[in-house]
Amino acid sequence: MYQFRKNQVANHHKESHKGPHTHDTSETGVHTVKSGTREIKVVRRVLDVNDQMADQNRQLFADHSVFVLNVMSSPGSGKTTTLVKTLAEIMPEIGCAVIVGDICTTNDADRLAVSGAPVVQVNTDEFGGDCHLAAHVIEKALEGIDLHDIQLLIVENVGNLVCPAEFDIGEDARVVILSVTEGEDKPLKYPLMFRVCDVAILNKTDLLPYLDFDMAETTKNIRQIHPDMPIFEMSSKTKEGMAPWLEWLKQQVEKKQHV
Repeated sequence: MYQFRKNQVANHHKESHKGPHTHDTSETGVHTVKSGTREIKVVRRVLDVNDQMADQNRQLFADHSVFVLNVMSSPGSGKTTTLVKTLAEIMPEIGCAVIVGDICTTNDADRLAVSGAPVVQVNTDEFGGDCHLAAHVIEKALEGIDLHDIQLLIVENVGNLVCPAEFDIGEDARVVILSVTEGEDKPLKYPLMFRVCDVAILNKTDLLPYLDFDMAETTKNIRQIHPDMPIFEMSSKTKEGMAPWLEWLKQQVEKKQHV
């Protein structure tokens, strides 16, 4: 397992952040227009630089026929457990690698490394505690992965239902994991996350007998934001309901091999 820390991404905040959630406004991103006798500074869309790097990542992945999955959720949704069980079911049939984003610790990466898949840990604590992974961070993390050896790259993003949804990293698909312990209203409270994701997993269904949780209401809320999104109901702990999710993932990897 590789650990990817400050020496490789220390310039992230210098290049992309001027304060919390305020992004690059360098000279190339600002132009001046006149309104009467006054000049007004106009800032270009703040994610342009990230999107350019994401396109480069995407081309690299395409050149190697690697399917890239960006996995996002709030902390405690069962994201890592879902990925541990997923890797156990699809390896070694599918060659896999994982990039893990966390503010601190290698706890999740340690659990995933047991699968035998190459794992690269990205910690953001030493350069501001970023709440997401950006495209240039992924590009640097790939130094620890041989794309010739894999067909599937999984990115476990930093636990957060807000920031990760805003950043394209060059992935083929995005999945959001929502635990049944989080409540039915999360799709409505965090609509961007559910709008930009391609798949939703409703996890920890083994806890339903002990919760006042309305699965139908949650599904309705997701459909309100993203009408055609596939939704998989499952328990990553017991593996009940995982088969449709695994089948979907295998199909996506297979398609990428024949593009």
